[in-house]
Amino acid sequence: MKVVKNRNTYFAIFWTLFVLSLFFLFWMKLNLWIDMTGWVSMDYTYKNIDFDKVDKEIIDKSKLVVYEGKQIINNTNIYKVTWKNELVVVAWFDSNIEAKKLDELKVNFKKDVFDILQKEDSSVIENSYVNIWKSFWDYIKNTAYLTLAIAIIAIALYVAWAFSGVVWWISAFSFWSVTIITLFHDVITAAWFYVATSDMFPQFKVDTFFITALLTILGYSINDTIVVFDRIRSNLKEITKSKKTLEEVIDISVTETLRRSLLTPLTVIFVLVSILIFWPDTIKWFTLVMLYWTVIWTFSSIYIASPLLYEMNKNKKLEYVEKKKIIDYDKVVV
Repeated sequence: MKVVKNRNTYFAIFWTLFVLSLFFLFWMKLNLWIDMTGWVSMDYTYKNIDFDKVDKEIIDKSKLVVYEGKQIINNTNIYKVTWKNELVVVAWFDSNIEAKKLDELKVNFKKDVFDILQKEDSSVIENSYVNIWKSFWDYIKNTAYLTLAIAIIAIALYVAWAFSGVVWWISAFSFWSVTIITLFHDVITAAWFYVATSDMFPQFKVDTFFITALLTILGYSINDTIVVFDRIRSNLKEITKSKKTLEEVIDISVTETLRRSLLTPLTVIFVLVSILIFWPDTIKWFTLVMLYWTVIWTFSSIYIASPLLYEMNKNKKLEYVEKKKIIDYDKVVV
């Protein structure tokens, strides 16, 4: 398999996807799920309330909260606290409006809810009002960036340590660099594919499962690359016998691991597609990110990682060292 010879074609696909993904991730508006937007929670104590009636009235009122002709409450949940005369109202707001106006709309909605409840029971008391701003999503986002960066660097350092001393003219930095580049590319590209899907199909929203999926696959996505690297290492150790070029060693190594490199992700894809079709919607979003990533890291582990390793070492001189003859101690007379 001539992966090194055709590396420029694969690199062109690799970098085109990466640049497009970065551009659109910054340009596209994220289709956020309710746990990533601003929300309010109101807790009330009552004596006697027709729950079904106030539930309907509050939900109807939430649909009337609009800004510039657009309904801004994404979802409203009303529930009773078990064994207590307490009622909780939670409403999730679209945070993509001016902060001062959003706060005003939240306060007005709180007043409307209290009026509805008081109309049913004049003894209603507001116990608490919690206002969560968009800063919660910003916190999740920034934490995800930091966690992803730490995970990628940690994995790369492990790979560098594991493959150090393969042969003296290939440094551990080569393996470290390839790992960083491919993992970062796979994360960005998979994220963009999912965001693009959520833009076309609103049911696929960006939520905490999206962040979880990105972190989950990191360790798994490097698995196939390590298999190919390990075969390259094994073949390089035999270079003194075969006296093949680095290009030949890499092509042979990729060919020898190709069957495994394709069958492993294929079984994963079968499972993910089944989950995507038959499981509940919430887990489907998580599954779709993993499905995209499985396809992407399969491509990068076969067609990108090894050619990149070659590119970083192609100008280095291969040294062929003859094995030292070992004394046959059986023939030594003392």
